[in-house]
Amino acid sequence: MRFGFTRRAVLLGGLMLAAAMPAMAQDKPVLRFSAVFSAEDIRAEMMDLFAGQIIEDFTLEPYYGGNLFKQGTELVALQRGNLEMGNIAPQDVSNQIPAWSVLTSAYLFRDAAHLRTFFDSDVGAEFKQMAEDQLGIHILGPTYFGARQVGLRIDKEIKTPADMAGIKLRMPGGDAWQFLGEALGANPTPMAYAEVYTGLQTGAIDGQDNPLPNVENMKFYEVMDQIVLTSHLVGYDLLVISGDAWNAMTPEQQEKVQAAATAAIDFSQQAHLDREAELLEQFKTVGLNIYEPDLDAFRAHAQQMYLDSDLAKDWPEGVIDRINAL
Repeated sequence: MRFGFTRRAVLLGGLMLAAAMPAMAQDKPVLRFSAVFSAEDIRAEMMDLFAGQIIEDFTLEPYYGGNLFKQGTELVALQRGNLEMGNIAPQDVSNQIPAWSVLTSAYLFRDAAHLRTFFDSDVGAEFKQMAEDQLGIHILGPTYFGARQVGLRIDKEIKTPADMAGIKLRMPGGDAWQFLGEALGANPTPMAYAEVYTGLQTGAIDGQDNPLPNVENMKFYEVMDQIVLTSHLVGYDLLVISGDAWNAMTPEQQEKVQAAATAAIDFSQQAHLDREAELLEQFKTVGLNIYEPDLDAFRAHAQQMYLDSDLAKDWPEGVIDRINAL
């Protein structure tokens, strides 16, 4: 059974319940949820699944596409009491808690499983407690949406960062993104997202880095020769609830909400992993070469560059080793 059917059933069931029992519906607390992803995103299905699991105690009101709060403003809305739940970028947390910037660095997480292991670990609990104490938010879990891979228009097999020397790699604007390009061994070049296709086509750039679904959506594969599975950045956001909303729940309700969030995140993570695997096979069929580099060499090179930079000055001592050991 496709989850889309379940999603419609959940929504229809909720509407029927609200129509038949209006007084009960009005008595249930409303959890407004804001995200910049669209209603067609896998993570929207994740939230529908979550809503169905908590419907006896809460009414979830989802707002997608940045229609309620624009990207980057959701965290402040949670802190001000204008929002109950949100899909928050870890970079937004690091803007207020500098120690969190380590959780946005390259090669910190090996894959989606390592990401989840971190947030379930003692060191992950310390970072979640920072957010709770300093920002007044409760983190329910990380929502994985794909790993960034390098795509090149040139047919040069890449094994180590040394092989990336001289490659003009388009990276998003901003110092942090340009530093990431350098940490991969490339010559980073800022370029607007909408110009990347033409940049690859004309040779203005040699490559770009994006999760595979973006490569498909923007048709970058039409002007690329290969994909290097660097997996240099595990893309994720945070499913967050405001501290006020969380603390207003009974322990039983908190347990139910956490269990519902974990189950929904499990679904979303597996759906994204399945889609990435499908796209790899799809790209092979259209003639792209798929290379697997020496990830240990890339990880060691990138992490040392970060540790030697000013970016690491606010990181807790020994945190990289603790996360690597998970």
